[in-house]
Amino acid sequence: MASASNGPSVARDTTPAARHPFRYGWTTFAAVLMIFGGAMATFEGIAAITRDIVFVATDNYVYRFSLVGWGWIHLILGIVIVLAGCALLISGATWARVVGIVLVGLGALAHFLWLPFYPFWSIVLIAIDVFILWALCAGPQQDEWT
Repeated sequence: MASASNGPSVARDTTPAARHPFRYGWTTFAAVLMIFGGAMATFEGIAAITRDIVFVATDNYVYRFSLVGWGWIHLILGIVIVLAGCALLISGATWARVVGIVLVGLGALAHFLWLPFYPFWSIVLIAIDVFILWALCAGPQQDEWT
């Protein structure tokens, strides 16, 4: 007598390689963008602290801050975002994703307030931060059979 099959038999893969963060492309891409964006914010901070001539402040802007003060904010925030991006890339853990969401949200806010000093680059980094937020909030997609 032949046995009847109710459908495909799919075994759940529980090996550590199956749970590796590189399995989920958007999380990996978000982590790489966090590292890139954090490094760029760090370089912005260094340039602002040294009072580089790259930055020009407008006089009639609502949010008026010291260039050196913003430099320290970007330097510290950039370093922390790079570390969070590395943690997300290595572990892919939920806590790293949540920390990434909070830090990248703060980074987007800092770049918004940075608009009078370097508008084009701020808009580019805000766009990168919004994409990172989307990728981190969307989360990894599970397979249909697992």
